Order: sequence, then C-alpha cells, then structure tokens
Amino acid sequence: MSNKQFDVVVIGGGPGGYIAAIRAAQLGFSVACIDEWKNKDGKPALGGTCTNVGCIPSKALLQSSEHFEHANKHFAEHGITASDVKIDIAKMVGRKDAVVKQNNDGIQFLFKKNKVTSFHGRGSFVKAADGGYEIKVAGAAEETISGKHIIVATGSNARALPGVPFDEENVLSNDGALRIGAVPKKLALIGSGVIGLEMGSVWRRVGADVTVLEALPTFLGAVDEQIAKEAKKAFDKQGLKIELGVKVGEIKSGKKGVSIAYENAKGEAQSLDVDKLIVSIGRVPNTIGLNPDAVGLKLDDRGAIVVDGDCKTNLPNVWAIGDVVRGPMLAHKAEEEGVAVAERIAGQHGHVNFNTIPWVIYTSPEIAWVGQTEQQLKAEGRAYKAGTFPFLANGRARALGDTTGMVKFLADAATDEILGVHIVGPMASELISEAVVAMEFKASAEDIARICHAHPSLSEATKEAALAVDKRTLNF
Repeated sequence: MSNKQFDVVVIGGGPGGYIAAIRAAQLGFSVACIDEWKNKDGKPALGGTCTNVGCIPSKALLQSSEHFEHANKHFAEHGITASDVKIDIAKMVGRKDAVVKQNNDGIQFLFKKNKVTSFHGRGSFVKAADGGYEIKVAGAAEETISGKHIIVATGSNARALPGVPFDEENVLSNDGALRIGAVPKKLALIGSGVIGLEMGSVWRRVGADVTVLEALPTFLGAVDEQIAKEAKKAFDKQGLKIELGVKVGEIKSGKKGVSIAYENAKGEAQSLDVDKLIVSIGRVPNTIGLNPDAVGLKLDDRGAIVVDGDCKTNLPNVWAIGDVVRGPMLAHKAEEEGVAVAERIAGQHGHVNFNTIPWVIYTSPEIAWVGQTEQQLKAEGRAYKAGTFPFLANGRARALGDTTGMVKFLADAATDEILGVHIVGPMASELISEAVVAMEFKASAEDIARICHAHPSLSEATKEAALAVDKRTLNF
C-alpha cells in the first residue's frame, strides 16, 4: 500500500473532472485523477458518461442516421439518385465506438502532456489526515493516496422507473440505447427529454417505429413555448409519435420484448408492445461508493453533494462540481465549474454564470437556447420585447434545403438588453454561441442588429431576429 501525496485529487474523469485536473496542473499543482470507467476490453476509458455513453457517442449515431435519412429522402431533390440504400448497424455502432476511443485516447494524451497522474479504480474517502484527505483507489490493485484539496466530479446515473430496473437488453438507459445491435421494429421511449428525443430520432431514421410517452401535458416544458411547438410540428411530420400527459402503469419485460400499460391524456387505458424500451426520465447524482460519511461530507435529500456558489462543500478544501451538485446536468457546465474550482484553489477568482449556459438538443431540427424563456419572463412580470425570424426566409437555409424553424430574441422593453435567445433549426447548436457571447457582455438586441453578418449564412437569421425586436426585419 503506497500513499502518494498530491496537491489536488480529482475523483471522476468525466468532462468536469478531467478538465479540473488539467487546469489545476496548468496552475502548477501536483494532480491525480481517479476514474473507474473501462472499455469492453477492460482498458481504462477516461471521459465519463459524456464521452463513453452520452454526448459523444449519441452525436456519432445522430450523424450516421442523418446521412442515411438524407440519402433515402432528400438526395433526389438535389438531383442525386441513390437507389437501394442500406445501413449496416454493426458498422454504424463500430464507427461510434471508434469516435469514443479517439476521445478517450485524447484525454489520456492531455493527462500525459499536463503531467496529471491517472489512477484507474473507484475513489472513496478514508479519513481527514495531515491537512488533507486520504482517498482509497479500489482498482486492480488497491492503494491509498492523499490530497490537500479534493474535487468530487462523480457525475450522475440514469434514473430508473420504480420497479423497472435497467437490464440493458429490453429496458434500456442511455448506455443500452447506444448499443442496440439491430433496428428494433417497435421502440418506445418514456420521457421526452434530451436523451429520449435524440435516441428516438436515431432509431426512427433507420427504420424503427418510435413512440414517445411523456407524463407532462406540455412538450419540452423547459424550452420556450413557441420554439417547442415549432419543434413538435417538425417531429410529428417526421413520424415520431409523441403522446403527452400519459400515466404509465405496469411494464412487463420478457423474451418477446416489453409490454407497457398506460393511460392517455383522456384517461383511456392503452397498451403498447415493443421490442425495446428506452427510459429517459432524468438522472440522479452519483455518490455510490464515495463513502461521504467517513469524513462527514453533506448530501441533500436527492443525494447531491451540498455546495455553495463557489462549489465549496461543508468540508474545508473539499469541492464538488458537475452533475453531482446543483444546477443543470450539462457537460459544459461541469467543465466551467472544473476550471473555476482549480482557479479558486490557486487563489484566483473563477466564475460561472448560470444564466449564460447554453442548452442544446441535437435532433433535426436542432434546438438551442440561452437565458430566459418567454414564459419565465411573463411569470416574473418583466416587460420585454420579442423578435422572431424564420429560416424559411434565409437564403443559406434555402440552399441547404433545410428551412424548418426560427430564431427568437427576447429583450428588456426599456433597456433592450438581451434576456434570452431561442433557436430551432439547422445548426442551432453552433448559432447559439453568438447569443452566449452577446449576453455575457450584456449586449442589446440593437448591438446584434448592427453587426455585419456574412451573406449568405444561417447567422443572418440571428441578425434579422434581433432586428425584429424593433420590428424592422429586412428580409421578412
């Protein structure tokens, strides 16, 4: 049993953890990062849920399935004839695995470059000792290390339906949904959140009959209502069946698949038999095996680590970031907190502005937003002006053949400060960055309206929506 000493020990190698480790190393600290994820071959796989069974692999599958749909349904309008187009699911999944491995290897390279010591295994608290903490690494060989500062970045796990555990064969979490080996004839999703819609889109495009069952009466309740309605129209047109206001009853899983009993919005009893069921009803903070009681680390009633605005826990020099604490469960939020904490440890003033964290759903059309929605502004009684511009009137969108959706600006009625920007349409995930920068600098809608945007580009829709706040669009 060795006891190596470090300035900073990070528990968890996901986006929050590995970025915190790198930034701490850049600031001159000796850093260790503990992570237990491993590939099918048993080798360590840094990057956490995001890289291994989340953001990265889902985007790879979304891209492959989108190419397939374009070849089948949209090439003809470009004068391209493609007959008998087939998809090899094993190859599609294999490419996804290769993309994941490139990311795993990239993080490993970054650790070597920045002299971060990597430990493979599960990290847990042992005790407070010598002005720091002892941390056990339970891996192939058990060892104990010490750190003056501890950053907990253990992420989150998929929430299961009560009494319906994930078997990753018939009842799938995000993990199993990314490893389906053949196109299911019928697929159901419970929950119309980000993961549900993205995975539903992938398998619908390659031929599955997909039904989404959502308990809430509204579609994408966190999204601006006007944008959510526009998105639902597009999904309905594509053939993604979305049932709202349902009450899920008994779920039976057997050799032939899954049988779901539920009540629809009218209270009528329904049943649905499917080959696979993806459960996407949110995520829960992951502190399994962390042994917080050994040091008196405080958790809240939902199992999240309690932190203040600076990500400090109730213990001196113990910090926590990402999905395991309050705030949105987003990889980029975890990264920003990781950087901020490393800088605070170095006596600097790291800062994360929750109001300018962008949100993205990578469906087609993409949905992205930052700041407040119209319904939030109404609820708080804030006087605002709104401006929208449809991609239908954008030259680049017409040339792309993708004119679904719009850009929407919300600005303060008196000061014109941008309060929120909401996009549904092509490349929304990239377009939202301009809005994030603008809001971070407290820009007005007029500022964006006055900036020259390249023509023809999708970003012109952003300029036009800003002009629309003042009712002076030029192309609509």
